[in-house]
Amino acid sequence: MEDVKKRKMEDDNILINGQDFNSSSSSSSSQDHLRSLLDPLSKSQLVDLLSRLGSQYPSIAEEIKSVASADPVHRKLFVRGLAWNTTSETLCAAFRVHGEIEEGAVIYDKATGKSRGYGFITYKHMESTQSALRAPSKLIDGRLAVCNLACEGLSGVSAVPDLAQRKLYIGGLSPEVTTEVLLNFFGRHGEIEEGSVAYDKDTNESRGFGFVTYKTVEAAKKAVDDPHKTLGGRTIIVKLADTHKGKPPQTQLPAAVVPVPLPLGAGYPQAGKAHANTPPVGYSYPQNVPPYPTSSYTSPNTAPVLYPTQPPISYPPIPLKKDPIGPIGHPATAPVGMGGYPFYKH
Repeated sequence: MEDVKKRKMEDDNILINGQDFNSSSSSSSSQDHLRSLLDPLSKSQLVDLLSRLGSQYPSIAEEIKSVASADPVHRKLFVRGLAWNTTSETLCAAFRVHGEIEEGAVIYDKATGKSRGYGFITYKHMESTQSALRAPSKLIDGRLAVCNLACEGLSGVSAVPDLAQRKLYIGGLSPEVTTEVLLNFFGRHGEIEEGSVAYDKDTNESRGFGFVTYKTVEAAKKAVDDPHKTLGGRTIIVKLADTHKGKPPQTQLPAAVVPVPLPLGAGYPQAGKAHANTPPVGYSYPQNVPPYPTSSYTSPNTAPVLYPTQPPISYPPIPLKKDPIGPIGHPATAPVGMGGYPFYKH
């Protein structure tokens, strides 16, 4: 009982910067007065103050933990690089070593029902999240998955300034080369932060290439400069991942249509050359042009002459030809009966 009273008295009498604030002795220890004292302090001073108080007084340490873990933003992890066959159970089993998990799931495509290659882990306490972040890479189902705070997303990865010098593209891989074999082969140059073989989403077969990200730029340079680049019975390609990205080709004109400047005469301006004010040879400027006459041309006032009327032209009549007589005295044309119908003789 005496120990409990003594601990209570220690918690109530806290020394801050050499001053004793007794919660029951004076009104100066009120919350408003403490805020006025803490407000001008910088963030680093407040962190140092709370860490010292938390290490000395367990009750303050528990309060700090409770406030820090209240917001799930500080406890939720984003896990990328998962294998297509990784389930939510295997994901949680890999991260449960750091502490109690409140929620964990792999994200699946709604249309196909297949994994999208990433997931989320939410711990119950913030300390478990910090423990997992100290070892962000984990080998899950043959692939090296990497985690970071979910609030950072992929921006926290791309914000690393030297990532382009640490990430390598590995091409020409044999179908038999797995992620574990790839990591073991390149682990001799330095500690690997992230790496895996690229697999087809539908068939789960190797696509013949992969990526390896080292923790240091020096290790990446050693891997690129290593003359022994044979893995799985094949000579592999090792280069920086940024140099492998396709760049749009520069459009060039064929040799037949390359514009060639033609030489011009002395009297014509040429592009890109300064011209003197002296007139060219054979010409004088300005040239004298004769003025036009000031007299204006007027049309006559007479009315236009009409075309004369020509008399009609008469043509001589043309005689009609008579039908020739047939061989037996009948006309060659068939006779016509009444009403214009043909005449038939019985």
